[in-house]
Amino acid sequence: MSDKTIRSSGVRTGEHTIVHMMRHGEVFNPDGILYGRLPGFHLSDTGRAQAQAVADSLADHDIAAVFASPLQRAQETAAPLAQALGLEIVTNEDLIEADNVFEGLKVSVGGGALSKPRHWPKLRDPFTPSWGEPYIQLAHRMLGAATTARDAARGHEVVCVSHQLPVYTLRRFLEGQRLWHDPRKRQCSLASVTSLIYDGDALIDIVYSEPAGASDPTVTGA
Repeated sequence: MSDKTIRSSGVRTGEHTIVHMMRHGEVFNPDGILYGRLPGFHLSDTGRAQAQAVADSLADHDIAAVFASPLQRAQETAAPLAQALGLEIVTNEDLIEADNVFEGLKVSVGGGALSKPRHWPKLRDPFTPSWGEPYIQLAHRMLGAATTARDAARGHEVVCVSHQLPVYTLRRFLEGQRLWHDPRKRQCSLASVTSLIYDGDALIDIVYSEPAGASDPTVTGA
């Protein structure tokens, strides 16, 4: 269980619903770029194995629906679970990756685009941030996705496949933490599951798990 109890307003009914916010599996990205919302990035062999591992771990759960970001890597991650459960994947645009001006570039620390002075003005504000979708906007659309999923599966469980920054930003928002953070310290491994537990409309806990094992949070892309 998480190390803190999540307290939120909302009607409690004694009916529990669990929204599993899942990050997609590893992507085939030999050039190590930040792929963001770019098309054509699919899962690697390891990523497909990770997706299958999560599907196996959730196959006996009471899952009523599977939602996914429209991006290929999220759809491919959702596919084994949806197939195992005999469900169609419901695409939700609110689950998409955050917009980022560095899409298509290498952004590794100590090299790539971040080492070039022409890109430095884009880094002027780490709190909003200036290089991409505002954290608060990201948190709100992800909360909308979680609410949509919860309402579609009341009294059951539901899986939403999204991306590292959206999932982690939603978690920080719900836990009342500041939204800007060190991306190297995100607790959101590849194919990890951040489970939101609701009693009626009230969020009562957040549980993080890694059915496919841990991964390096500094890996480019998301």
